Amino acid sequence: MKILHLDTNHPLLLNQLNDLGFTNHEDYTSSKEEVEAKIALYDGIIIRSRFTIDASFLDKATQLKFIGRVGAGVENIDGEYAAKKGITLIAAPEGNRNAVGEHTLGMLLSLFNKLQKADKEVRNGKWLREENRGIELDGKTVGLIGYGNMGKSFAKKLKGFDVEVICYDIKPNVGDENCTQVSLQELQEKADVLSLHTPQTPLTTNMVNSDFIHQFRKSFWLLNTARGKSIVTKDLVKALKKGTVLGAGLDVLEYEKKSFENLFSNAQEMPEAFQYLIEAENVILSPHVAGWTIESKQKLAQTIVDKIKQKFC
Repeated sequence: MKILHLDTNHPLLLNQLNDLGFTNHEDYTSSKEEVEAKIALYDGIIIRSRFTIDASFLDKATQLKFIGRVGAGVENIDGEYAAKKGITLIAAPEGNRNAVGEHTLGMLLSLFNKLQKADKEVRNGKWLREENRGIELDGKTVGLIGYGNMGKSFAKKLKGFDVEVICYDIKPNVGDENCTQVSLQELQEKADVLSLHTPQTPLTTNMVNSDFIHQFRKSFWLLNTARGKSIVTKDLVKALKKGTVLGAGLDVLEYEKKSFENLFSNAQEMPEAFQYLIEAENVILSPHVAGWTIESKQKLAQTIVDKIKQKFC
């Protein structure tokens, strides 16, 4: 079987697939159209987020048996159409779930303790202790929306704290010893912290808007290490200004390109809402790297190899 690799990954991916007898070709520069012209030659594709694999692309991939997505989300792939054509879609959420859990916890603790603000002030010669008095996580209720690999990882990280962890998920019976599954209404009544761990779907796109935020009984802290399009940024900014949202840790943004590699081509494109976020002291931003660690790069690659081996060897 011949596999076309469209993004660079950990070397073990190529090495182990070679050892299993697969023929591996690498193409990290050709346009989508150029790849489409030769895709009929391949039995498998390995991709991160370089471009969208849509129905038109899949129609040209007449020999394709699987698509390996080296990551958790698969919104850049028309999975429904791929399934109709008998193509197996392989993702690797197990590979970076620990990294996402740790990053989410780090963002939360940094927000509670004003670490980003305090660090900047000390570097500028300011020694403001009372202004940087933090709050403690103990005694809080942390609500998760989405309780798959990423949500479970974050809940596990919270076990060392005296907190109540609750989750809402569209799937029934997903709660475990680390988290109690509740209705969305109960989560909105109890949560001091809201953390998103959902894929990008029609249900989750623009989910966190003004109406959604106003249904919370008390002001809350918001974390998003999932997908940027789940939050309507201008509505979040309104809530931050009102104090309805006390602060936010955002690893993903509404404005990300589909490749997740950049935001804006020039400063003129920058929305007013994003300008507010980058200046706000109660907002922490990172460039879609929650699952992007040295260890997760290896784990993601190994997960893809293991799943290909299990299915096709």
